[in-house]
Amino acid sequence: MRMFGLLGLVLALAIVGLIAKKQLTTAVVPALPSVPGAASPGPAAGEAPADVRTQAQQVQTQVKEALDAAAQARKMPDDN
Repeated sequence: MRMFGLLGLVLALAIVGLIAKKQLTTAVVPALPSVPGAASPGPAAGEAPADVRTQAQQVQTQVKEALDAAAQARKMPDDN
């Protein structure tokens, strides 16, 4: 009985490993430009920015705007 438990555990681990490997390999594939040698003019409306600094600044701006909006929504009138 102990052997069946160990065999089942190894089988489950192998299945999970194969699924994880499949998921990671499909997520890492880079997107290639449609025309070889052509550079993209810049990020489109729905694309992420190419520069890490620009992306970080956009995230900071979004967080600041979200916090400001939340603070405005929570303002309560004074009872005095």
